[in-house]
Amino acid sequence: MMQLQIQLVDLEQRTIYPARVRVEGDRISSIERLERPVEGAGYLLPGFVDAHVHIESSMLPPAEFARLAVVHGTVATVSDPHEIANVLGVEGVHYMLEEARKVPFKFCIGAPSCVPATGFETAGATIDARAVAELLQHPEIAYLSEMMNFPGVLQQDPEVMAKIATAKRLHKPIDGHAPGLRGEGAVQYFGAGITTDHECFTYEEGLEKARLGVKILIREGSAARNFAALWPLINEFPEQIMFCSDDKHPDDLIRGHINQLVARAVGRGCDLFDVLRAACVHPVAHYSLPVGQLKVGDPADFIIVQDLQDFHVRETWLDGQCVAKDGKTLIPRKTGKVLNHFKARVRRPEDFALPCDQPTARCRIIGALDGQIVTESREETLQTINGRLEPDTSRDILKIAVVNRYTERAPVALGLVHGFGLQTGAIASSVAHDSHNIVAVGTNDIALCRAVNAVIEAQGGVSAVDDESEVRVLPLPIAGLMSPEDGYTLARQYSAIDEWVKSELSGGLQAPFMVLSFLALPVIPDLKITDLGLFDVSKFDFTTVAVEAD
Repeated sequence: MMQLQIQLVDLEQRTIYPARVRVEGDRISSIERLERPVEGAGYLLPGFVDAHVHIESSMLPPAEFARLAVVHGTVATVSDPHEIANVLGVEGVHYMLEEARKVPFKFCIGAPSCVPATGFETAGATIDARAVAELLQHPEIAYLSEMMNFPGVLQQDPEVMAKIATAKRLHKPIDGHAPGLRGEGAVQYFGAGITTDHECFTYEEGLEKARLGVKILIREGSAARNFAALWPLINEFPEQIMFCSDDKHPDDLIRGHINQLVARAVGRGCDLFDVLRAACVHPVAHYSLPVGQLKVGDPADFIIVQDLQDFHVRETWLDGQCVAKDGKTLIPRKTGKVLNHFKARVRRPEDFALPCDQPTARCRIIGALDGQIVTESREETLQTINGRLEPDTSRDILKIAVVNRYTERAPVALGLVHGFGLQTGAIASSVAHDSHNIVAVGTNDIALCRAVNAVIEAQGGVSAVDDESEVRVLPLPIAGLMSPEDGYTLARQYSAIDEWVKSELSGGLQAPFMVLSFLALPVIPDLKITDLGLFDVSKFDFTTVAVEAD
């Protein structure tokens, strides 16, 4: 038996009191209220839950992700495995389940609803309504993951509606994904039984959806950062808010997790108990997670924090085991198998030429935005050089390419992008939501080719090259998305290549590789590019780089 004398934060009664808490085995056996405050012992509260995250975006398999997350007081995640599912299909989902079982962390894994995300890209697999139904009947699959195909919901697509119907029949929650969807479209979409949305990027959008009864997940990840816009909703709809990261790169994960959002919200003046309920209680209730809530008979899942301002985590406990203490993980490393799906062959610089038969051309340009996964649709006039459209670094107009990794030599899709600020070289990545082909941005065709070939030769990863001879690669051999390395080692390696891009290639983005990874996602506005071409999300159809004259 283990016992604690500590200040207990009771989120149900919305009070804080001194208590003696006894743990026997993996359960809380008793909670005794004390008369005198317990000085210096810290505060005991339920653990934090990330209400929507793609574990793969940490570039770590689940067991290694858990080792890093518990240091920050995270005891559970609601995890959508659609990144690996787009590469490996149902096999990828089972891989995530298998890896998750290796650690005491509480992973809640969903059945991916959109594999592929659309028919406008080439993915490595397809998970149809029948396969989704089989996954949803698995006892470890707790919900239907984000329904990204909101046009399919609005158009009553039979496959989409069959997936939703199965989840409803099995009484499993259905996650939403509807960036910018407002008005009657939002009413219809959420009326189909979809209960959450993590894609609100303005206060007005979040307010409208909250008024429909939608659970709003305030997201702060490595690319999309929406806390600043959405935090007032905590005060206005306290019972409908959760926190999530969605996508968290390893360098960010070692610095903090949901604890950072909690501290920021409290620092903004939000009610302490409303904030902690959003972080600790609402995800557990919504997804029926097997996570203790500091009640007698509950699993002994809890954290001890130094104070209720910065939320510095002293200890994290799961099922009666201390899994992190004083900033150190206590979960042993568990190595797993490496599996992949990578057929692309090396390319030549000529493959990245963007021909144009006009002396000048008005061009559509993807506008990348720092801290967002949405983009702008811009237009600029470019001069052609030797019959080709070329980057113009003086205006921060670079070339973007997407290379199909599932076939040996498919045509390269090409376009133009603004916002990266590269003055030399190129960057590339096989982390390219959601189909995870190779996406690259560069200042010239030779650099683009070298960066892409570095990823191909590594069978997945992120790369950066200059215009001379330097080539830097971070291999990600697990599905081209994750590394078998120790999480802290990988974080250092990723930080090194990220900083090199920003210092030596003069990149202007806070998280260039994370922003790069979303430029091939054709369900997020406004202008994107897949391996099949430039895509106008507002029209939900392909478009051309050159704007046709009226």
